[in-house]
Amino acid sequence: MPKNNRFNSFEIALSGISCGMAVLFLSLGILSGWLLATGYFIGVLAMMIPLSKDFFKGGFGAYVGTCILTVIMGAAAKFWDLVPFIMFFGVHPLVNALINKKTGKVWIKWVAVIVKAVWFDCTLIAAYYLVFNGLVGGSMLPQNVYDTVNKYIYLFIFTVGTLVGVIYDFLVMRCQLAVNAVVARIKK
Repeated sequence: MPKNNRFNSFEIALSGISCGMAVLFLSLGILSGWLLATGYFIGVLAMMIPLSKDFFKGGFGAYVGTCILTVIMGAAAKFWDLVPFIMFFGVHPLVNALINKKTGKVWIKWVAVIVKAVWFDCTLIAAYYLVFNGLVGGSMLPQNVYDTVNKYIYLFIFTVGTLVGVIYDFLVMRCQLAVNAVVARIKK
């Protein structure tokens, strides 16, 4: 078997594992409701699997396959819960891997952090309107707290959201290093 075909089959295998894990946990998270954050977290980790070997096409294919198959597996009923994953969380590891691979200059990476923070803020705004219907509320806190949050939502998103986005970006890069170490142990 030629060496090139072996690497293509390895890319397909890693991408399939990535897609399967992400679909399983995203579907469970979206359909249960209370496992949504766990589904997102494992889905993001799963998206990192083909990227650990610089399989960018496989990573993109796993992302697209995950989005389509998660909707087919039942997320269509709660599609808006999947929108933040489609907009940001699912494709973020791919963007990070491309930036780290294609850029060597430090200032470009700092500009990328700013762009990703704004991208995260836009995702939060979309989630506020699509997931929460433009109104955050509940019974955990007094109603006046929710009224204040809803009144100053853009201020909260562009301050706290930006800070959370930068911290999230840093943590995802660290998680990618851990996934790289695990996948490096796989024999081809």
